[in-house]
Amino acid sequence: MSATTETISAEGKQRVWALAHKADKLREQGRYAESETLFKQALALAEEVFGPDAPELRVVLNNHAILYKYSGQFDEAELLYRRALDLTIRHLGENHPEVATIYHNLGGLDHARGRFIEGEPAARRAVEIRQRALEAKHPGVMEAQLAADLAALAGVLDGQKKYEESEPIYDRVLALFEGQLAAGDASAEYELAINLNNLAALYANTGRAELSEPLYRRSLALKEKLLGASHPDVALGLNNLGVLLKKLGRRAEAAEAYRRALAVFEATLSADHPKIKAVRANLERLTK
Repeated sequence: MSATTETISAEGKQRVWALAHKADKLREQGRYAESETLFKQALALAEEVFGPDAPELRVVLNNHAILYKYSGQFDEAELLYRRALDLTIRHLGENHPEVATIYHNLGGLDHARGRFIEGEPAARRAVEIRQRALEAKHPGVMEAQLAADLAALAGVLDGQKKYEESEPIYDRVLALFEGQLAAGDASAEYELAINLNNLAALYANTGRAELSEPLYRRSLALKEKLLGASHPDVALGLNNLGVLLKKLGRRAEAAEAYRRALAVFEATLSADHPKIKAVRANLERLTK
């Protein structure tokens, strides 16, 4: 290989990771359309620079799929996750922690689609692989990663109304993230927010609505602190709070939560996104 070709290759690699990093940041900010444009560029360039079956592609594929999940493009997300899973297994083996990460994400995708039964095997596989890696002290595997896998499993169990199994999982996960936060690990805040929301939903679904509100509100406060008030994740929390407030008979407060959620979703998601349709339906039912 000539020096010129080596330079071009090095520059191409740097460009791939720069594009992918920027796309991730835009996704985190809720700027999904901009993120999608950059991910497409990053993936096309990665295929050119590394080759279509290179191990380096698995990161771009997985993160691009995450973006598609958040933006409601579920079929597109599954195709990329499956391709990332195939590459990761081929290059790293079936029991590598990165395989657990993709199984975790596939389970989460089925959860987002409401396909809870279908999502359970992938979620359980993620826990199994991560638990084994943690016991073997695999480099880079942390208990927090296992907690995230357990939380994803609890979510698909919730969807099947297997609350007796999911509630103790949430209790275990929350204790871990609370401990990390108390120890000064700020990265635990987002996972804590997600799982507070999920346990609140479980309480509401099992006749303990009065226990849900403080959890929903703490989750929402954490998300607003971390992501800003105009982020889609905040809107999701507002919609969930609205559902609870309606159940508690506080209709005016519920309507306000729905309106705030709808404003954020309409500013960040496509007009036909299922989350927009769901919040509109909630608001319409409330105001009839």
